[in-house]
Amino acid sequence: MSHRNAPLTETGRLRLARCVVEDGWPLRRAAERFQVSPTTAQRWADRYRRLGEAGMADRSSRPRTSPGRTPTRTERRIIKVRLLRRWGPARIAHFLHLVPSTVHRVLTRYRLARLSHLDRTTGRVVRRYERDRPGELVHVDIKKLGNIPDGGGHRIHGRARGGRNSSAHRDPARPRAVHGRPNLGYSYLHTAVDDHSRLAYSEIHADEKKETATAFWQRAHAFFTQAGISIERVLTDNGSCYRSRDWRDALAAAGIAHKRTRPYRPQTNGKVERFNRTLLDEWAYARPYRSEAERRQAFPQWLHTYNHHRGHTALKGQPPASRVPNLTGQYS
Repeated sequence: MSHRNAPLTETGRLRLARCVVEDGWPLRRAAERFQVSPTTAQRWADRYRRLGEAGMADRSSRPRTSPGRTPTRTERRIIKVRLLRRWGPARIAHFLHLVPSTVHRVLTRYRLARLSHLDRTTGRVVRRYERDRPGELVHVDIKKLGNIPDGGGHRIHGRARGGRNSSAHRDPARPRAVHGRPNLGYSYLHTAVDDHSRLAYSEIHADEKKETATAFWQRAHAFFTQAGISIERVLTDNGSCYRSRDWRDALAAAGIAHKRTRPYRPQTNGKVERFNRTLLDEWAYARPYRSEAERRQAFPQWLHTYNHHRGHTALKGQPPASRVPNLTGQYS
């Protein structure tokens, strides 16, 4: 295939060369006829004399030698550090006393995957997938968060004062401190995320018992049904609440298949795990809250923004609601 700016195709080069070599045209006349410079006409004519028609084909623009290229030994060291330590170009460059741009070029040349595309535990490339339709698979998980004391914790007052504030505002009904550390209890975020649309339903509860998880799922199922999504399968981890008879019966009554992840493989439930990370960055730790109640009050609005207005990179910048036409209030 010719270069996009090449004035001649292989056929045009052959015609030009034959006009000069076989028909005896002057170089300037042939150059004017084919709208190229005399130098170009001379080059194709000479190549035709030496190689015939085969000389009219494109050649690689790669130089015969590259004296400025990174030595092979250095490239091997870069690749070795990347595979063993899974560092980015900047850290590898500092470790090997190189320039980050040089390390980046080597990693790109050998097509080593980005760190964001690798499984953190095994270092293998993560095979991304997406179900073809809403409801084909829904990911369910529970995220545990420490409660914020009244008046704010260490994010507002600092570590030392924040710890004293936690002790001063400890609820007498909660368990006492262990080894001098205050125990304010935890919140448990029960979440369901549709694989295809990334539409999420989430609630905050005080525990992760089977009764709580089952009741949450029934409300989540109603939410997806109202949005026009018929759920076929649910994927969870191997938590005790998801292995209970209550959970099994709730799914069976609705005709929904239950699938569990392999032990110690949370990336299998990656859609909801990624949602949890976004939730921490953009809601739970997004600003210094002065109480647990204040943080919980901000949650419904954040969840609405996530579903209806926040662009999702996996959806080409569109929110999850863009893939669920029947979702009520998506244009509010």
